Order: sequence, then C-alpha cells, then structure tokens
Amino acid sequence: MNGLGNRFIILDLRDDPVTLDEAAIRKASDPKTGPGCDQFITLEHRKGHGGVFMGVYNADGSEVGACGNAARCVAWLLMEETGASEIDFATLSEPLHAERIGDKRIAVDMGEPKFGWRDIPLSEQMDDTRFVDIKLGPIDKPVLWGPSAVNVGNPHCIFFVEDAEAQALDKFGPMIEHHPLFPEQANVSVAQVLSKHAIRLRVWERGVGITEACGTAACAAVVAAHRRRLTARKATVTLDGGDLAIEWREEDNRIIMTGPITLEGEGRFADDY
Repeated sequence: MNGLGNRFIILDLRDDPVTLDEAAIRKASDPKTGPGCDQFITLEHRKGHGGVFMGVYNADGSEVGACGNAARCVAWLLMEETGASEIDFATLSEPLHAERIGDKRIAVDMGEPKFGWRDIPLSEQMDDTRFVDIKLGPIDKPVLWGPSAVNVGNPHCIFFVEDAEAQALDKFGPMIEHHPLFPEQANVSVAQVLSKHAIRLRVWERGVGITEACGTAACAAVVAAHRRRLTARKATVTLDGGDLAIEWREEDNRIIMTGPITLEGEGRFADDY
C-alpha cells in the first residue's frame, strides 16, 4: 500500500506470529531483494497492547514509534475487514483512533505533540524547542539555522526556509539525522510557509532517506509553524507525493491528519523467506 507515495509492506501476523529479524525486514524493504518499501508494517497481537497492534519498522530494520501515512493504510484495512467506519489500534507510541472520511480517505488522531527536550528527546537541556541551536554552513553566515524540534510519535527537526525546492536535503538530511543533539536520530524536514493555511514540505526520514511523504512530519510541521506564529492551527501540507490536511485542535491539543490511501496489491511471503 502507499499513502501519497510513501510505500509500505503490511504483513498480517495476527494468525501467524512469526518473529522477524532486522535482516529479513531489510531484505523485504530493499527493491533489489524484495517487494521494496519505505517502511515495513506488521499487524500483530502484541503482549501489553490490547486489540490490533501496528508495528512500524524503517527500511534499515529499526523499529520506530509511529508512521502517519501507514496508520491511514492500516485503519482502512481494518475498516474493510470489520465493516466499521471508525477503528482503534495500538502502536509503540500510543493508541490511535481513525475514521473513514471518504472511499479511500482516512482521518487519524495522531495524539498530542511533545515539546519538552527530554520528550523529543534531545541530548541537552533546551527550554524553548521552537528554536534549536543547530547551524549549517559558515558560523558567521549559516545556510540553515534555528530549526524547531517536536515529537509526534517520532523526533522531528523542522527548518523553515524561503524555498523548499532549493534545499540540498539529500546532503544535509543524513547529517542532521545523526546530529549529536538527537540521541534517537531525527526525521529532518524543510518547510516553506506559503500562507497561513498552506505549507510546502520535503522530508528526510531517519533510517530511510528522502520519501514522497511523511505523515508525522506533516503534523510536526504545522505544529511547529503555529508555535512560531507562521500559520494557523489548520493547514494543507503539500509533500512530494501530494497533500495532507492537518489540524492541531485547540480544545484538546490533539493532531488530526487526513489524507488518501492506495492499495497496490496483495501477496504472500514464502514460508522460508
């Protein structure tokens, strides 16, 4: 499946709870040795989590807390399976609630953003994470500086720029991902504010690289932009793969992400894969 071109293998392990190691996930995620994907997703009955659990693994085999685009895909699958118009399921970060908005359009409650330096997490104390002390380029004339940091299931670092297309994200993305300030690495975005209700966003995902879309990054971008008084709480985020509608609700502090899903095909892994 994919969400705005963000591609997933979704493996249902509820009736066949096999244990996957990082090597198997990397093999499946690499298009040279498997179907290929940005993230490898599992549906499980995991101990300590009631109901259906969504496991999220980056293409390098590392497990992470959340994936917004995959959450929409999983929600759609579970709704098709049960006939329900809304569904709840668990993730490593927190339980998620999703609703069907259209034929293949899903809204997911992504929870509350986290801003504390320990919660993101950062490796050193910073009282105001709207502006993080990171600079790229010459000290006296940096090319990029002062990004925002926020956790929306995963740690995110967002640079606000005048032109998102002009940024060499493939060059500095991996540098910031592995910056010492981010002990669990970070997803790195460049955000261009187009209006109070529109953002152009490009994303480097930790453990993956540049992707067509990233749901949690879109959520993080709107939250960070509003905190810096650049946008309203509700905005359309345009990623390489298309648009997501993001609303950071004032009444309960929760982020609602709405967007499409695509089913590309179905298959079965060989028993000896």
